Amino acid sequence: MTRHGGALRRLLRWPVKSLRGEELQEGLFDGRGMAGDRAHALIDGRDNHAGKALTVRQRPEMLHWSAAYGTGDAPELTAPDGTVWEWEDPGLTDALARSLGTPLRLHVADGQQDRGPTVLVTSQASLLALEEELDAPVDLLRFRPNLHLELDAPAFAEEGWGPGTTVTVGEVEFTVTGDHTGPCIRCAVPSWDPGGRERWPELQKWLIQEHENKFGVIMRVTRPGVARLGDRSVVDAADGP
Repeated sequence: MTRHGGALRRLLRWPVKSLRGEELQEGLFDGRGMAGDRAHALIDGRDNHAGKALTVRQRPEMLHWSAAYGTGDAPELTAPDGTVWEWEDPGLTDALARSLGTPLRLHVADGQQDRGPTVLVTSQASLLALEEELDAPVDLLRFRPNLHLELDAPAFAEEGWGPGTTVTVGEVEFTVTGDHTGPCIRCAVPSWDPGGRERWPELQKWLIQEHENKFGVIMRVTRPGVARLGDRSVVDAADGP
């Protein structure tokens, strides 16, 4: 094991799968991953896609919408024109369908992350190193993490974090364990800017060429609790296979 220390720099939650999300001061983590994360989704209503979650890969315009929780259990969605919709508003489905150009329905269920009830952890050193490699700014929101850490680990160290690696943030423990955990193999979504306006295909090409298409690490919650911005963070890294 190799130990690294640091602190929680940013905390992010994505209430509706593939929509823009929200930054938090604190968040609850448990068997669902991050409570409220991807707990809502839009289901594709087209005949040849019926039952599948609609994502940025099919409709980049989803990034024109944002979602955030208010005081209740359901999020509020903000449309591209600034209109705020309650999740329970009967007009929301039609508004989304018109905006995205596809029939759809709303769906609520915990654990709708692509890789099950997991969280994505990224590091500031790796983000800064990626910017230096590309000689361009890279918005962290492209990668849609839950926890972003400032660590004394080298850039891209997480590419080698294998099973048994733990990250402790305050009272919460995360572990590389079980299916679909470990260094995150990226899809094409980060090539879209966080607002879904422009695509930067060179970003993914670079990740594939130089980093085996990895950025960040996927983990499961093994000790639940609340993580807060600034919390002390400790990584005990196990070498990958």
